[in-house]
Amino acid sequence: MNVNGSPLPAPRWSRYVAVGDSFTEGLWDDPDGRDAPQRGWADVVAARISARRVAAGQTPLEYANLAIRGRLLRPILGEQLPKALALQPDLVSLIGGYNDMLRPATDIDRLARNLEAAVARVRATGADVLLATGADAGDSPLIRSTRSRVGLYNTHVWSIARRQGAFVLDLWGMRSLRDWRMWSEDRIHLTTEGHARVAQAALVGLGLPPDDEAWDDPLTPLPPVPRLDKAREDALWFREHVYPWATRRLRGRSSGDLRVPKRPELSPVEQ
Repeated sequence: MNVNGSPLPAPRWSRYVAVGDSFTEGLWDDPDGRDAPQRGWADVVAARISARRVAAGQTPLEYANLAIRGRLLRPILGEQLPKALALQPDLVSLIGGYNDMLRPATDIDRLARNLEAAVARVRATGADVLLATGADAGDSPLIRSTRSRVGLYNTHVWSIARRQGAFVLDLWGMRSLRDWRMWSEDRIHLTTEGHARVAQAALVGLGLPPDDEAWDDPLTPLPPVPRLDKAREDALWFREHVYPWATRRLRGRSSGDLRVPKRPELSPVEQ
């Protein structure tokens, strides 16, 4: 049912494969704990599409998620995408390149060319593609410096979508993501609520009605945090998140090293 209580039409997709990095893997939507497989917006979208198909008398959606945290665009396209296409999906969410933005020398135009070639490859199979813009990092002390690069890449994403007939999940345009309560303690990955809202944005991006028309409404503002408390929070964040991340970078390591996809094969989404 939609928000007006009338039946929703069945989504046309029956086989959905998600590829990407930590965003699509689902960090930190962790209802079963940090050490368990993460859920995340893509899992929620798959569940919502499947539920709407079943309600309309069709078979459940089959879904696989090949995303692995820390991945740059090249391994997403070179390693994950061929495996995704081998599963013969009719919908692929292809979201990556934003980890590359953390490297100042990244060639954004080259990233965009590689992304478009990949989208064209998927579209040639007859499958639909869901891309995504990057979120606005203007309020982030860690990745604010990437804002102009992300903005340029976002422009490419919209142009690629127009040329290739792809859908777009518009994170940059989400008002609710400007609230830090949507972001986890590392200030880079989403909370469960953040993932839930992004899932609604993905449905909208796919041309489907959201479950709740208020999906992007801002939260009730909180009172300002005292300056001393803010300084303590920033110091804790730097010690527990920024320093370990920088150390991995210097050692050429990734948080996704030795990890495998959480859902490597297509299987029906349980209701």
